[in-house]
Amino acid sequence: MLYICIPAYNEAPTIGVLLWRIRKVFQEYSREYELLVYDDGSTDATLETLAPYTEVLPLTVIPGGAHKGYAAALDALARTVAARTRYPRRDAMVVMQGDFTDQPEHLPELVKRFEGGADVVVAERGQADGTPVAVRRLRRVAPWVLKPFVAVQGVADPFGAFRLYRISLVREMLKAVGDAPLVTTDGWAANVELLVRALPAARRVDTVTLPPRYDVRPRESRVRPFADAMSLYRFGRAARARRLTAPTQ
Repeated sequence: MLYICIPAYNEAPTIGVLLWRIRKVFQEYSREYELLVYDDGSTDATLETLAPYTEVLPLTVIPGGAHKGYAAALDALARTVAARTRYPRRDAMVVMQGDFTDQPEHLPELVKRFEGGADVVVAERGQADGTPVAVRRLRRVAPWVLKPFVAVQGVADPFGAFRLYRISLVREMLKAVGDAPLVTTDGWAANVELLVRALPAARRVDTVTLPPRYDVRPRESRVRPFADAMSLYRFGRAARARRLTAPTQ
């Protein structure tokens, strides 16, 4: 089973079409899948948009109540799939954004590597047309902010959201933190933190370059270069001296 996990905050213009595109992918690339959308206190019509899709898709909507942020969304999604899976070694959690940045048509590239034995598959973003100025600025700064504190050997871009994790690995991460949050930072720092938690128990990590699409997203980027760089800096200081190597074969 593939659990496609989507944190959503005010994504009414895109979330329904995104789910339908995912459905189309798995009609052509036959795999058993479930969709889980965490609504992070949206104030637009996100919940109303999702409602009819629960009738026609294998979709579960997790209402988050008040807006808590990306870290809380990741924690809730991870705990949901860890509790729901019947075959944690055979099932996977895929995290992707709800705004068209991560392309559903790229899902088979992640799944192929998982089926080939990878416990974690990291989508590295490479170059993308129409990258917003804020994203370009943070991409230039982020590696230098993190470098003095944390290094992830074998992963050139540990900052992106589009990932696959074997659920047995997710369960190990949750067991290690207990009732504490799985992720404590937000923005790109949350993606790095989750990867850093996963690597010690992962037997194999694959990377694949999958350029995002910024030109089809109807809203402006939520990246805040200074604030997100500071979040990375605070995470790096807390996790200093971590030199992790992504195991590959």
